[in-house]
Amino acid sequence: MSTEEVPRPYRPEMLKNDGETRRGDFAPAPVALPLPVYDNHTHFDFGDDPIDLHAALDAAESVGIAGAVQVGCDLPSSRFTVAAVDADSRLLGAVAIHPNDAPELADAGELDAALAEIDAMAAHPRIRAIGETGLDYFRTGEGGVAAQHHSFREHLDIAKRRDLALQIHCRDAHVDVLKILAEVGAPSRLVFHCFSGDAELARICNENGWYMSFSGTVTFKNAHDLREALSVADPALILAETDAPYLTPHPFRGRPNASYMLPYTVQSMGQFLNRDLEEFCQLLRTNTEAVYGSWAS
Repeated sequence: MSTEEVPRPYRPEMLKNDGETRRGDFAPAPVALPLPVYDNHTHFDFGDDPIDLHAALDAAESVGIAGAVQVGCDLPSSRFTVAAVDADSRLLGAVAIHPNDAPELADAGELDAALAEIDAMAAHPRIRAIGETGLDYFRTGEGGVAAQHHSFREHLDIAKRRDLALQIHCRDAHVDVLKILAEVGAPSRLVFHCFSGDAELARICNENGWYMSFSGTVTFKNAHDLREALSVADPALILAETDAPYLTPHPFRGRPNASYMLPYTVQSMGQFLNRDLEEFCQLLRTNTEAVYGSWAS
């Protein structure tokens, strides 16, 4: 599933003083996919060091990743996203305030202003999604729940008004996410980013036509519930992502993730589903373009 080479270096930490690539940081490049697909959720601006955006996309393209959705989580990363989609046509974008940031902004009296800026950025023609938004009760205590709910509802409103897809971040909060979606209604294209639910949530997504985006976590040895959900998911609603630099797929857990690593997850998903890899890549490509539209326009 992998080559002996690492991808071309595009982060400073990938280079020694003599210019040689360090093998201990980034994993070997996977064998290229037989048909190009898209990484529908990644963060090129995250990490300890700056990134050469074009070189990172070149590395991804060399193994069959035709493009990616760069995702913002706060105002700085959303501003980066708008600049990035202008800088390289292989990128589309998503902008939002992460649920973990909503309580802090609310306490400072800045949440509504931040949401207004997100709404303005969403007018850019290559911003095709609102996200990542949703609910996260893992890091936010009870005192921040109201702000998260308000922020989530406002993001839903932006996505529906602008006819954009919506990428949901959900951690320890599936019940309330589903409750709010039932109350206010979902946009026409909704993605559970880094799907973390079980087979029952997959069935709910099937019933509602909601997309399920699987990350490197589906390759983890103990991810039995995720693979069961994948087996239940309507094939027409399956997507794949890296969530880079996080959630690096097995067997490279612990190393930084990147869009060029997506073939490891795609290959694993295809094998688990007993699908021909080329046909599975075509499915993922079709599904991704159904959510975000064409990268060429």
